Amino acid sequence: MKNKFSSLRQILLLSLAIFGSVSIVQAQRLPKKNQVLQTLRLTNDYFMKTWPDPGKEITTNKTRPSNLWTRAVYYEGLMALYAVDKQQKYINYAVGWGQKHNWGLRNGRDTRDADDQCAGQTYLDLYLLDPKPERIRDIKYSVDAMVNSPKIDDWHWIDALQMAMPVFARLGNLYKDNAYYEKMYALYNHSKTVQGGNGLYNPADALWWRDKDFVPPYKEPNGEDCYWSRGNGWVVAALVRVLDIMPKNAPHREEYQKTYLEMIHALVPIQRPDGYWNVSLHDTTHFGGKEVSGTALFIYGMAWGVNNGLLDAKIYKPIIDKSWNAIAKEAVHPNGFLGYVQGTGKEPKDGQPVTYSSKPDFEDYGLGCFLLAGTELMKMK
Repeated sequence: MKNKFSSLRQILLLSLAIFGSVSIVQAQRLPKKNQVLQTLRLTNDYFMKTWPDPGKEITTNKTRPSNLWTRAVYYEGLMALYAVDKQQKYINYAVGWGQKHNWGLRNGRDTRDADDQCAGQTYLDLYLLDPKPERIRDIKYSVDAMVNSPKIDDWHWIDALQMAMPVFARLGNLYKDNAYYEKMYALYNHSKTVQGGNGLYNPADALWWRDKDFVPPYKEPNGEDCYWSRGNGWVVAALVRVLDIMPKNAPHREEYQKTYLEMIHALVPIQRPDGYWNVSLHDTTHFGGKEVSGTALFIYGMAWGVNNGLLDAKIYKPIIDKSWNAIAKEAVHPNGFLGYVQGTGKEPKDGQPVTYSSKPDFEDYGLGCFLLAGTELMKMK
């Protein structure tokens, strides 16, 4: 009965949120495309000036090579920006990053870690622009080793879906080989339905627990389940990127699309009145406040759905407009620095406090999420 009532509650809340959002934000329209592009350029130029050497190591509590996942997510956004703003400097910057690391993965080509494999998304994009074999040598080796292995429990945290699924999908498409799609599904399905006992996806709420540490009986201070905003944003982005890459007849595509739609519908009634989503999606009192990275990923997912005919523009465009305007007006500094980005971690309390002027331990992935959102808006009619 719990699932039944949970679903009914979700439908009622969705209806209220949709009609409420439409009336509230009807006057909040997106800026013109050239204004959106100016904002994207401002934030990206700030980053490229801050990091003129794309291969420079990143030092926070320790020193790490710059082909780690945080920087890889930035390059996802940069490649998306290039798709709508074809400036050669973007490609030069991305190629320079790959060359600095010899097109390698952070922990070597034998790694099975999705975080390490995230760099492969940009390596593959650059290979498609200029098919030099060294660009995909290591990422293909790494993924092929997983495809040829029976192990399927590698993606034990939901961030991994965004880091690695698009790589498997791209290789499947590039080589016209369903083995990549089948292995991707086996890994994904284990995360969804097995990991942590009964899986990390809760179909009753259409949201994901970040990892086994947050499945029930774990609760937020208000008694609700802990659904971390950016973690669910990673899953939305993973599904969007996979659906965007896979052919229409690829295996398991329908299930990915079904879960994507369930998640998007569940996000509508829990949007904050100011356009953002809280870091704890079902507990507004647990470090409640503006947060850009999760919100940007949700904008990205919704805008992609509108652009691809899966979501009704009349319903979702006002929600998207409200969110984008909030970030563009309140989080982007005059010099291009992006505020309100939660630092790395895995739950609402990590990286706090999140404020307009707070600087996360890594400022690259937040910008990557923002660029993905803004470039998808550029494609809207």
